[in-house]
Amino acid sequence: MKNYLFIILIVSAMISSCNLTSERKQEESTTKVYQEKHRPQFHFTPEANWMNDPNGMVYYEGEYHLFYQYYPDSTVWGPMHWGHAVSKNLMHWEHLPIALYPDSLGYIFSGSAVIDYENTSGFGSADKPAMVAIYTYHNMEGEKAGRNDFQSQGIAYSIDKGRTWSKYEKNPVLKSPGIRDFRDPKVIWHKESKKWIMSLAVQDHISFYSSSNLIDWTFESDFGKELGSHGGVWECPDLFPIKVDGSDGVKWILIVSIGDGGPNGGSATQYFIGDFDGKEFVSTEKDIKWLDYGRDNYAGVTWSNVPEEDGRVLFIGWMSNWQYATLVPTENWRSANTFPRELILKKENNKYHLNSVPVKELELIREECYIIPNQDIKGNFDVANAIPFKAIPIEIDLEIVWDEQPQKFGIKLSNSVGEELEAFYSGVDESFTIDRTKLKDSSFSDAFASIDKADVSCKTGIKLQILIDESSIEVFVNGGEVVVTDQFFSTEKFDKLEIVSGGNISVKEAKFYKLKSVW
Repeated sequence: MKNYLFIILIVSAMISSCNLTSERKQEESTTKVYQEKHRPQFHFTPEANWMNDPNGMVYYEGEYHLFYQYYPDSTVWGPMHWGHAVSKNLMHWEHLPIALYPDSLGYIFSGSAVIDYENTSGFGSADKPAMVAIYTYHNMEGEKAGRNDFQSQGIAYSIDKGRTWSKYEKNPVLKSPGIRDFRDPKVIWHKESKKWIMSLAVQDHISFYSSSNLIDWTFESDFGKELGSHGGVWECPDLFPIKVDGSDGVKWILIVSIGDGGPNGGSATQYFIGDFDGKEFVSTEKDIKWLDYGRDNYAGVTWSNVPEEDGRVLFIGWMSNWQYATLVPTENWRSANTFPRELILKKENNKYHLNSVPVKELELIREECYIIPNQDIKGNFDVANAIPFKAIPIEIDLEIVWDEQPQKFGIKLSNSVGEELEAFYSGVDESFTIDRTKLKDSSFSDAFASIDKADVSCKTGIKLQILIDESSIEVFVNGGEVVVTDQFFSTEKFDKLEIVSGGNISVKEAKFYKLKSVW
């Protein structure tokens, strides 16, 4: 008890501004639209109605473009459009009018966007390059008629920074060869071969196509029929080169989402590490690798055209799961995106691993910072009583060391009606877990109440960066070596935050940041 009181006094006494600059304290107006129950405050959500996969992410002239699967007439899935938003800093988003509407060829399913600087398509000019969207047409009449060729690839272009769009008059540019699942084109410029490369999800594998002009496409190769997880249909591929952290070496990453069969059930995203020569992707490692072990990071892809001087690979995913996406208890809107992340390729013991960390722009929405100094602790203590703001939204950065692995270490959120959410490391089975089984109402889906677990060995300590919004938690373990992303829907807001410890541990660093709403 003495130790508990001592910690509370220290935490209260060490309120720090963390040298936040005036630029980081920019005020954003908050509207009633973003005050509904469960509404995320620092994650992207549409103003209203249904959203799923992020699409067409591209950076151009100071703006990050985010398109997304959108149905403007309901909070459940329907005829797909491309919604559209832009941001100058990945935090604060401006909603723009719908970019692409369904037409006689079908709904507008997932895809990508590029900047055609060389005007290979002829849609723009040297002075005003076109932004070109490449997407899947899904013809519902064809599907209902039992045909197998109801998905094809179309293109559209904009010469005013994505504000208005014209569809190519000779769409589709790539017809289905009679395969039901033939979709989600992700296009990149391959500078070595001086061609556009399209990665396309085709049932249980990825097909690669090439083009000199974004209009005429040639099949190059297939990948993955006998590699990776095949618990569900393959979707939303992404192919990109990435530098090995700390070296000049470069590898290629192929991201593939699967609709079912994730490590903890339902939708999930796997990735492959290898080499690409403009024709074939060859994986150098055979083990299944997951980008996120939580239930709610799906269909994510990276931004195209990020400036070379920036150098980052930037990623965002759809924060939901097809097992319950249309059922979650939100009103007016449905679905959010994950927090934007930087992908970093690590190499240790001659093996590669793709880490994910929150983008550095997170600093822009930090407000007060509260610190626990270096000290030994044992047992649980209540953080929420020691900091002068509610538990959510919050960022928690913890670095803990130990001589002997604790049975349990992590955080617990709770509220006045007895609901709990736990995120913790277990030294017993060397795993990290998010437990969302202690929420009062998960009746909207039998699949929602879950204990989501990821294997991770932390022999001498652990680093945790945790982002908690009104209805989501994202945990980055040991610099993003393992990531667990889950939604939660408590009947009352969580207002109590505890650090849970089942052993003797030492605090090297513990910071708690109040986070501002981006709306």
